[in-house]
Amino acid sequence: MPNILEEIKKRILVLDGAMGTMLQRYNFSEEDFRGERFKDFPHSLKGNNDLLSITQPKAIKEVHALYFEAGADIVETNTFSGTTIGMADYHLEEYVYQLNYESAKIARQVADEFTAKNPDKPRFVAGSIGPTNRTASMSPDVNDPGYRAVTFDDLRIAYKQQVEALMDGGCDLLLVETIFDTLNAKAALFAIEQVKQERNIDIPIMVSGTITDASGRTLSGQTVEAFLISVSHIPLLSVGFNCALGADLLKPYLQTLSHNTSFNVSAHPNAGLPNAFGEYDETPEQMQAQIRSYLEDNLVNIIGGCCGTTPEHIKLIADIAKDYKPRISTAVM
Repeated sequence: MPNILEEIKKRILVLDGAMGTMLQRYNFSEEDFRGERFKDFPHSLKGNNDLLSITQPKAIKEVHALYFEAGADIVETNTFSGTTIGMADYHLEEYVYQLNYESAKIARQVADEFTAKNPDKPRFVAGSIGPTNRTASMSPDVNDPGYRAVTFDDLRIAYKQQVEALMDGGCDLLLVETIFDTLNAKAALFAIEQVKQERNIDIPIMVSGTITDASGRTLSGQTVEAFLISVSHIPLLSVGFNCALGADLLKPYLQTLSHNTSFNVSAHPNAGLPNAFGEYDETPEQMQAQIRSYLEDNLVNIIGGCCGTTPEHIKLIADIAKDYKPRISTAVM
């Protein structure tokens, strides 16, 4: 079995781009989201991209293949909202295990096909674990600051189910990503450690936070250094940032992170900031130029794209990543 712990020492690894951006191109209807399996389901399902792993698996497989063809070493499973908490919006809580299992299985199959074609460039599957649509640190009610819409234990239980399914489906590593509230992430990390202990196995973990604005803080108010300290009690494959910002605006926060951690560092920024229509205009060439500055400054070990990025973006990123050596940490932390 190829080992990502060995591969990350040899080269900068390339993560895939946006799944949602690619799925929008299919222009799926309500009927497409439902498929045969959910054609009589009593609630609307349009917009539930995670469900497409069951109802439109061919499309998910095609997206993974496009990213591998573009040069990605790692693809993320189509499971960003794959918890009972996330699926409650669609009344699909009972299908969470299957959603995650099928998503991991599809990605595993495509990764194995590409590894078989070129064993010198093994491909990996990262189980995508999103932040959920609730926050454990803050109240959603301005009139009741002590109220919480979710507890740590609610999150731990939901994440544990997701983690078990992702591991059963064949993930090589787990990616706790787009962290806006580190308490949510700590529940996910706690759940992962529980599953590892119960199964007596290990699995590499990537952690990726999101800096929400020019203040340089997460939504729950943590600085880069505070975020790093909050997750450093767990042995991680990497720590990094994704989403919210484009590559240029993200760079100073990556610099702070890189200078303060001995973990590998990852980044998968957006294709710039969204325009007035919520679309991302940054071209692959523009993003490539910005990512090159990350590589020249020795900031990253894993690089990819988030919202608005496509296989064209990833191809140009992969083209330059191979010309640089992976970051070597000089931090003592």
